[in-house]
Amino acid sequence: MSLSDVWRYKMKLKENKPCVTPTTRQSRETYLADKYLIIEANGGLNQQRGSICNAVAVAGLLNATLLIPRLNFHNVWRDSRQFGDIYDDEHFISTLKKYVDVVRELPKELMEHYDFNISNIPNIRVPAWAYASYYLEQVDPVLKRKRIIRIAPFANRLATSLPPRIQYLRCLTNYHALRFSIPVTTLAKSLVQRMTRDSSGSGGKYVSVHLRFEEDMVAFSCCVYDGGKYEQLEMEQIREKGWGDKFKRKDYIIDPVRNRIMGRCPMTPLEVGMMLRGMGFSNTTPIYLASGKIYEAEKNIAPLKKMFPLLHTKDLLASSDELASFQGYSSRLAALDYIVCLFSEVFVTTQGGNFPHFLLGHRTFQYGHAKTIIPDKRKLVVLLHNTSISWHAFKNEMQLMLEESDHKGVFVPKIKKSTRQNSIYAHPFPECQCLQGSRNSTEE
Repeated sequence: MSLSDVWRYKMKLKENKPCVTPTTRQSRETYLADKYLIIEANGGLNQQRGSICNAVAVAGLLNATLLIPRLNFHNVWRDSRQFGDIYDDEHFISTLKKYVDVVRELPKELMEHYDFNISNIPNIRVPAWAYASYYLEQVDPVLKRKRIIRIAPFANRLATSLPPRIQYLRCLTNYHALRFSIPVTTLAKSLVQRMTRDSSGSGGKYVSVHLRFEEDMVAFSCCVYDGGKYEQLEMEQIREKGWGDKFKRKDYIIDPVRNRIMGRCPMTPLEVGMMLRGMGFSNTTPIYLASGKIYEAEKNIAPLKKMFPLLHTKDLLASSDELASFQGYSSRLAALDYIVCLFSEVFVTTQGGNFPHFLLGHRTFQYGHAKTIIPDKRKLVVLLHNTSISWHAFKNEMQLMLEESDHKGVFVPKIKKSTRQNSIYAHPFPECQCLQGSRNSTEE
């Protein structure tokens, strides 16, 4: 990125109006201390992160006290840890205290009505992407009457466009209040230091790649790789274990060819390696691979390792003793990847999803502009399946793809209305810019 691009980026941000901070909790006359909100955050690490931010926003909107969010166990993510195992709960509560009360336990006299069992508390089903008006008109009357409500599931249960004072609570939560727990940050920062040390040949700079080639992701995509009966049966078993009969419904169409043409298939390690080499990254480039357990790892990682010998993962950087308390807990392992990617010189996303969505916003908020490579997967599929294309021609196409990705990274749109694509989680400016410089960011 040139100096002129950086200057234009900063000037563009200055043109945007700062976000609107809400009045503090103590000064709100309508605040009612006897209304309590419980949410259950489902999904993986970053889907849960979005739910937590939305929970704070809803609590602020309804003037309710929030029970520290509960994290749901799922057959795919399989992480039974709770909020305080992943995030610094003390920091979370203290950062939000001026605007929203967050408590670890509900009042005893209130829980007596429900036999001290949270599952007995009335659960309200809220439609996906519900507007603030829905909560005020449909949820708040029930909350006032019952004093306590539970919303489960809570993923994607709040619209992206909100009143400025409520949007501020989302910004505050995501970029300041949600700081990873001390065990997570301690190990993650050690990994960053080791990655930087092992990148001394490039001035301590490294490239991070978010690879979504885990077996559950391959199965969910319904794409075909090596093919054959064995892969088909294996993927069917994984889909049934993780998602039940979802993929067997008559209305669910499985079309591997169309999925690949549309760029929906997870990139293989080989494809990632070819793309990066084509874009000009040399075989001396240090690479950090952020991923879960790779599908048939030994076979699939080998070609990437050959193209980039300085390939690292958390399992290679950390000792088995250091990772012992993290094993079996996917969200804590993902948090390690998140922090190492946050500090990388270049971040490469290969599949989309919540991880790159949140990381893109976090890197933008922390650095102003951080280089991110988002490949055009539809174009890439055509090029990779063209057996007659020369390496020179392929490299030229990859250079054009890289330039296009860089251009999109520099561009700062004038956002008139928040949408799912330009939410504050991926694009924090202009709505969250008033938080910059006020306090340290969540993972500084």
